[in-house]
Amino acid sequence: MRALLRKIGNSTGLIVPRALLAEIGVANGAEMDLRVENGRLIATPVVTAKRAGWAEGAASIANENHGDWHGFGNEGDADLTW
Repeated sequence: MRALLRKIGNSTGLIVPRALLAEIGVANGAEMDLRVENGRLIATPVVTAKRAGWAEGAASIANENHGDWHGFGNEGDADLTW
């Protein structure tokens, strides 16, 4: 399959047919890693782990003062035994 390079603003773009994107499991907006090997442009989808960064985010707020939330109870809290 062939495609033409096209001017897009101050850049040049390559329009990739939807069928090829589906074949490699990506869609519009996917982040791609680009590199050149032996005069060929290689585009590889960037795969990030689900929930990447969640642990770091939780750790960063673990020591913050969230005292405002302590005043809010749930219905039935008084009936609970801890």
